[in-house]
Amino acid sequence: MPISRIAVGSPAEAGQVDALKAALAEFISVLIFVFAGEGSGMAFNKLTNDGSSTPAGLVAAALAHALALFVAVSVGANISGGHVNPAVTFGAFVGGHITLVRSILYWIAQLLGSVVACLLLKFSTGGMTTSAFSLSSGVGAWNAVVFEIVMTFGLVYTVYATAVDPKKGNIGIIAPIAIGFIVGANILAGGAFDGASMNPAVSFGPAVVSWTWDNHWVYWLGPFIGSAIAAIVYEVFFIAPSTYEELPSADF
Repeated sequence: MPISRIAVGSPAEAGQVDALKAALAEFISVLIFVFAGEGSGMAFNKLTNDGSSTPAGLVAAALAHALALFVAVSVGANISGGHVNPAVTFGAFVGGHITLVRSILYWIAQLLGSVVACLLLKFSTGGMTTSAFSLSSGVGAWNAVVFEIVMTFGLVYTVYATAVDPKKGNIGIIAPIAIGFIVGANILAGGAFDGASMNPAVSFGPAVVSWTWDNHWVYWLGPFIGSAIAAIVYEVFFIAPSTYEELPSADF
């Protein structure tokens, strides 16, 4: 059972060179991802003079996030595992692949990376708003929580199938692009309803810089629940204990 492998870790782990390097890699990967993803939305607003969202804008956002996440996961994979998402880190923790201490380091780095990316965007665009995630008309908070649970389940399940599973074989080569694709597809499905975050860090940076916190809890609760469910389901049903190989805490 994955729960039996959950480890807190030692406080000394937070000062280890490899842990600090991994946290720095997460900071940079999230910065790259959020700068491109949030920036694509700001570019759309500039081109349309803050016009209404359109199907073309949704497709552009999905494409930008898919491409940026593919790169962000790829460049961090050999150092930190390329989580680029507090929910993915939580899923790895639930499955026993990373300690709580290292998870906290990752979460801090990921949130800081998002905030810095949004600050850079605000400065480089001459003060344009970094729009916080929000619910569309007719979408309630609990509707959005379900959306985030299902979308994040798909994301973390993909991470487990292509990057975590010790039986993955050569399919691990396509893990970054598969992860980018599922995020892009989920944005096409959920973007018109709640923005399709799937990533608390992605929601956190714009909320801090714009200081907009309406329904912000949705973008934490949903992804963390979806991530935990995906981790437990994949660990229990598809990673057989007899074939499980202990992996380094930072690298899937």
